[in-house]
Amino acid sequence: MKGSLIIVSFFVFGCLFGWFLNNYDVTLEFDATRYVLYLLMFQVGLSIGSDKNIMQILKNMRPKYLLVPLATIVGTLSFSALAAFFITQWTVFECLAIGSGFAYYSLSSILITELKTASLGIQLATELGTIALITNIIREIMTLLGAPLLVKYFGRLAPICAAGATSMDTALPIITRCSGKELAFIAIFHGVLIDLCVPLFVTFFCSL
Repeated sequence: MKGSLIIVSFFVFGCLFGWFLNNYDVTLEFDATRYVLYLLMFQVGLSIGSDKNIMQILKNMRPKYLLVPLATIVGTLSFSALAAFFITQWTVFECLAIGSGFAYYSLSSILITELKTASLGIQLATELGTIALITNIIREIMTLLGAPLLVKYFGRLAPICAAGATSMDTALPIITRCSGKELAFIAIFHGVLIDLCVPLFVTFFCSL
């Protein structure tokens, strides 16, 4: 929860800084978002590669464990596509790109902004990236706050699916507390796999 509040604070600061640049005609001499994107992609690889549990996960991987991330992907993309019928401004593929963030708000928002600038223009691309940021932040916060209710009404695996990519880090403590420590391995495996899927799915839907 604390980490999410920090991210929101940085988001608000970014909005205010962008407003300052726009109102005072201050321009940056380089494309900052591109380098931030490269840094985030490096961080994704670094976090997965340096995970002490990664080898154990690979050794103990069972085909049935794939059903959990598969359920997360299918459920998220299904409801994202459904949302497109109620949001006329954005296409179904743009809604799917937002959903493909799977709660990885920092990477997905910048990636969407970068990839959609050519087709939508910088203003609309930034707006779409901002929606992705807010949507995926809300997803994480709802998981952190609603994990006990998810377990009660939908079962012990529900918080893992709801957490998306964060099931391996920020949401892991609340998952192990509400779902049980024995599901920690599945939560980490789920998070690693969803982490890998975020840039692939976002890039794919942004290209359509």
